[in-house]
Amino acid sequence: MRAITRRGALGLGAGAAAAAGLVGCGSLNGSDEPDRASGSSGTGKKDSGKPTATARPLGDGSTSFTGKQPHQPAKPEPLEPGQEPPQFVIFSWDGAGEVGNGLFPRFLDLAKAHGASMTFFLSGLYLLPESKKRLYDPPNNPVGASDIGYLTDEHVKMTLSNVRRAWLEGHEIGTHFNGHFCSGNGTVGNWTPQQWRSEIDQAKGFVKNWRTNTGWTDLPALPFDYDKELIGGRTPCLLGQDNLLPTARALGWRYDASSPGGRQVWPQKRQGLWDLPLQQMPFPGHSFEVLSMDYNILANQSINSTNAPSHNYPGWRAQASQAYISGFKRAYETNRAPFFVGNHFEHWNGGIYMDAVEEAFKHIAREKEKGADVRLVSFRQFVDWIDVQKPEVLEKLRTLDVGQQPAGGWKAFLADAPTGSSTGASTGTSAGTSTGTSAGTSAGTSTATSTSSANAA
Repeated sequence: MRAITRRGALGLGAGAAAAAGLVGCGSLNGSDEPDRASGSSGTGKKDSGKPTATARPLGDGSTSFTGKQPHQPAKPEPLEPGQEPPQFVIFSWDGAGEVGNGLFPRFLDLAKAHGASMTFFLSGLYLLPESKKRLYDPPNNPVGASDIGYLTDEHVKMTLSNVRRAWLEGHEIGTHFNGHFCSGNGTVGNWTPQQWRSEIDQAKGFVKNWRTNTGWTDLPALPFDYDKELIGGRTPCLLGQDNLLPTARALGWRYDASSPGGRQVWPQKRQGLWDLPLQQMPFPGHSFEVLSMDYNILANQSINSTNAPSHNYPGWRAQASQAYISGFKRAYETNRAPFFVGNHFEHWNGGIYMDAVEEAFKHIAREKEKGADVRLVSFRQFVDWIDVQKPEVLEKLRTLDVGQQPAGGWKAFLADAPTGSSTGASTGTSAGTSTGTSAGTSAGTSTATSTSSANAA
């Protein structure tokens, strides 16, 4: 099985730990089941599970309109005065290709078992055969170039099957764009808004025209209209957001998950889109924090190696799992800020990061199943909820810092307040309790790794 290399890591700004953060997207070294059992994502009752309309082919038949997406929560409602906010947790996956390692269906099965939804940021090239790579014209790079590998035909078919299954089970299909250029003159960090438009149009085109590009006629269509489905993405290595946002807004996107590091506080809009970054979370055993992504944890454990000596694995696996659990717990017990987690379908360091995220996911799901108002949702479902909240309530929530409890409890804190209120909150648990440092305003407090770039195999 061939290795597929994704290169790139991002050095982030200085912070209390005087550290550089790494944002990785790594190597990618299916079943087709449209009738899945229904479950609750935590945002409300889900519907029956099957598309509600007869499929209407779109374009060349690669995609089709099948009506309302199955397994979606009930229509969100604004918080009532004094109501405690839910704890939202969003697990997302960069690349979202299935290459025979079973990771895509593994996490679909996990989500199904717990009635959860996730976001899959699909790389458009994963639906383009390598024999047709010259159809891709990346900005500032040669035609057909890519810093991630093209999939084999069999793996393209696996990816199609799992993307189809994911949507039918209620998950969101976002975008991770195409060629994943993180360094050199062609880096996405230097692309103009017009070049981002070209990249997006091509990413959508590879999804909407996979039949034409592959010549395959024996596979079912993807059951969604990607022009309507696509409302957000995450850029390679979290680069280039400033120039992406004007294009994303013009396309009607509703959020972007590309900020280079954030804090566990309630989000705001940036250039008209919800800015939903990876976040600094406690890193057990250290006085600094780490970004909530598997590769950033790896970068602090084995630096540039994805195949470090195996005697390290048990301790690293436990540390990674506890980092996610600590991030969840800090938010849930204090300011209830949504918790965003990013991952890759990778077997780095013996697969310990996949095991760690599964363990953390199950821990969070158990809290929901014990009756806590914990909602394991997609980014799309989260922005559906936050878009209907009263502006003055969101403004009040934003006064809560990392690890800060509401003054007098939620009933008092979110009682009716005048529109535009900026009343503060008393400090409960401080942001630095779990790590020994307070969270700064830049992503630089997220890791202690001094390496500013790396090649992720």
